[in-house]
This record gives sequence, C-alpha cells and structure tokens, in this order.
Amino acid sequence: MTHLSKPQGKVRRMIFIVGNSRSGTTMMGRIFGKHPSVYTFGELHFFGQICAPPFSSKIGKTEVEKLASQLFCIQREGYRTYGNPRRFLSEAQTFLSGLTAYPDTSAELFETFLRYESAENDRTIPCDQTPRNVFYISDILELYPMARVINMIRDPRDVLLSQKRKWKRRFLGGSNIPIKEMFRDWVNYHPITISHIWRTAVNAADRFAQHDQVISVYFEELLTHPEKTVKSLCDFVGITYIDGMLQVPQVGSSVAADQPQRLGINPHRAHSWRSEKTGDELSSAEIYLNQTINTTLMKKHNYSPISIQPNPAGLTFHLLTFPMKLGGAFLFNLDRMKSIRETLKRRMF
Repeated sequence: MTHLSKPQGKVRRMIFIVGNSRSGTTMMGRIFGKHPSVYTFGELHFFGQICAPPFSSKIGKTEVEKLASQLFCIQREGYRTYGNPRRFLSEAQTFLSGLTAYPDTSAELFETFLRYESAENDRTIPCDQTPRNVFYISDILELYPMARVINMIRDPRDVLLSQKRKWKRRFLGGSNIPIKEMFRDWVNYHPITISHIWRTAVNAADRFAQHDQVISVYFEELLTHPEKTVKSLCDFVGITYIDGMLQVPQVGSSVAADQPQRLGINPHRAHSWRSEKTGDELSSAEIYLNQTINTTLMKKHNYSPISIQPNPAGLTFHLLTFPMKLGGAFLFNLDRMKSIRETLKRRMF
C-alpha cells in the first residue's frame, strides 16, 4: 500500500471507496462508518447508473428533483430493492427548498445530498462506497478537489469465487435480496466476464497509482494487518484513528453465513478460493481462464498464478456458454446503465 500524506488545513473532505465488486469495499465502508466524523452511505450508484456524463452540465429544476428523489430512494431502501423514486419526491423537494444555493448540475446536487445526509446523521465527512466508481475516478477528482479515493484490490480468484456464489447471499443472511436480484447475480456470473471486469477495474485504478488523492489497498493486507492498514488510511484521509473502527460485524460474505454478533476483521476471508471448505467450488477450467486473462496484472500486484491443467470438458463448456451468458447479463443490466455506450466503454474496454 502506498502511504500518502494527509491533507493540510480545514477542508471539506469526501471519501470514495471504489474497486472491483466483491473486493472489500463494503467492509471498508463499514470501518470508516465507525468513525464519529464519517457517514458511510449505501451503494448509491450515482455515476453511470443514475446519471450519465458530463456531470458538470447545467440541468433544470425538474431534473434536479428527479435525481434527488432517486438518491433518497436508493439511500432509504437500497439500490437492489427496486423502490419507487416518486414516493420520495416530497422529501427531495423539502431538501432542495431548504438550500441556500440551489444546485444546477448533477455533480453539485450529488455533493449537496451527501453533505446533507451526513449532517442529518451528525457526521461531517460523507463516504460513498460504490465499487463501480473505480471507472469514474477521473470524474470524481475533477469534480471534487477535496475528495480522497480508496481503491480496494483483491485476488481475482477470490473475486471469482465470491461472484460465483453471490446469488446465494439470500440464503447466507441477505434475506432482503429480491428474487430478481438473486437471478441477476446468477446470470452475471461467467469466469470470462468476471475475470475481464477485474482486469479493467484494476487497470482503471492503476492509472492513478501516483495521484496524491488516490490510494490502493490490498484486501489481504487489510485482513492480515487491519490496525496498521486503517491507521494509514486515516492519515491519508486526514482523520484520527479510533480504536472502535475495526469492530465491524462479520456479514456480507458469499462463502459463509452472516454472523452479525461477531465483531472484528476475520482474517480467514483471504485465499478462500484454495481453502479446503471452498477450494473445490472453482473448477480447474475457471481458475485457468481467470489466470490466463489476468496473469500479467496478477504478477504486477503480487498474486502468484498456479500451474493448472484445465479439464477439457469444463473449458469447452465455459467457452460455449460465454456468448449466451454475456448476452443475458447485458439484458439483465440494462436498467443499470444510464448510457449503454458510456458504461460499456468504461467497464469493458
């Protein structure tokens, strides 16, 4: 992890936790949410899903109210519940009418919303932990000069296992996940797709490896040295480390049932792909495809590929089903792309 100096003086801080999905962004968000100054939001998916670029273009009052209603809906009910934003129009209008300066761009509205909700919860620093914002780091840095971006990186084989089992979250503690979302998670999984997105996400963040407002954290390092890692991140953000920050509930895993009564960082969540309990859930063909696509980037980030001979039948199966699974994933995710062209360009290419 690259250690960077903390911001000087009194600044209007904002935190964005980004990274490939299933790389520890939610855990990191919970950790910062334990700090008395930080308010961690749910996954808002503002960039790309609610609003398409350019984010600094002028928009009218009707559009501002619509975007604010969507933000309130997602924050109150979660982005996977398919809530009705129109039910939050009144709350959005009340929020907007109380502002001294009416936002006239989507970027201004987003920051104003983040700070408003943080203040309502007696916190001063908003923290957005939407993983896919890794593809919008450039926009975030340009729009919010005081932002700090924390990028999470995890072994792509662990990401592959977690994504493969993600549809089972409904039975591991995520009972509020709609059936449609569970099916979407199943359709989204294919070793080629997941491996390729890991590569594009890591590459997207690597472009900012030398930027003084961006820091990358390995999930495995967080699990192995949690206090040291989080203290360094607090320095980076410009806040004082608090002992209770690591006392987060052990929930959200795709390979084990939630244990909300157990607090703290579970070091055993690293290298699940090769453990005795879950190692057999990734086939030799899946591991082979994942490593073939990501070998160069894995080595760059100190993840060692293993020597493996894929099962011919399994490899053939995944190659033949890839077009079908890719098409299904595209159709099931149309509602998550404000601009199809822009989303595909950033996430796939």
